[in-house]
Amino acid sequence: MGQILAAVQEKFHGKQWKERQIRKITDRVFDHIRDESSDSRDGLTFEDVYIAVLCVYNDINKHLPGPHHDPPTKDKLRSLMKEYDVNLDGLLNREEFAEFIRKLTAETLTAISQSLIIALILAPTIALMTKRATEGVPGVGKMVQKLPNSIYASIITLGVLLAQKSTEGCE
Repeated sequence: MGQILAAVQEKFHGKQWKERQIRKITDRVFDHIRDESSDSRDGLTFEDVYIAVLCVYNDINKHLPGPHHDPPTKDKLRSLMKEYDVNLDGLLNREEFAEFIRKLTAETLTAISQSLIIALILAPTIALMTKRATEGVPGVGKMVQKLPNSIYASIITLGVLLAQKSTEGCE
């Protein structure tokens, strides 16, 4: 499913669109954390990286549909930081941080892509296929018959999105 969204995304935004968007986020977060830090170093410490990851996941959860995505544990972040600290100075510079975040969010963005496909393509399609069966249900059928297909599909899609959001904390 993620491949379908990636193909559509490439068609409308170009092949490098996703990478540019992730890079904008990482640069913004990197600059914000550096500005807030009292250190004059050229990179982010582990504590800075931890705060930056929380900021990135907060943005993902605020702005993208689907269930809540938890950030990785401190232990996982610590081991990943060691892996991406290429110059072994204990800090992540801008380039190391960009690669770190790209790797860290790859799974999350794939899950979000799949949720979007379900919510925006499959839900309306299934809603329209089941509308006829719903028309025969006593008490509800007459109301369903009066609703235009586009409104019925929108209501069902909204219900799917809300149901996905209500599963926060279950994963």
